[in-house]
Amino acid sequence: MSQRIKSNKAKRSRGFTYLWIAALAVLTFLLIYFEQTSLLYILATLGVTVLLVIVATADLGQSERSSETPMSGPPPSAAKARK
Repeated sequence: MSQRIKSNKAKRSRGFTYLWIAALAVLTFLLIYFEQTSLLYILATLGVTVLLVIVATADLGQSERSSETPMSGPPPSAAKARK
C-alpha cells in the first residue's frame, strides 16, 4: 500500500513540475511579446543566481563516503600490461 502512496506522490510532483514549466514558458513568451526584455533579463539573472546558490550549498557530505572506497580504474595488471 505504501508503494501506491509513493507512486501517487511522485505523479503529483511530476504534475506540479509540468505546471511550473508551462507557467514559466507562458511568462517568457508574454515578456518577449510585450517587449519587456529588460525584465526578462533581470529574471533570468536572478534565476541563474538562485541555481548557483543551490548548487553551492548542496550537501557534499556524500563525497566523504566515496573517498573511502577505492577509485574505479583499470586493474593493476592492466596498467602493467600497457607499459
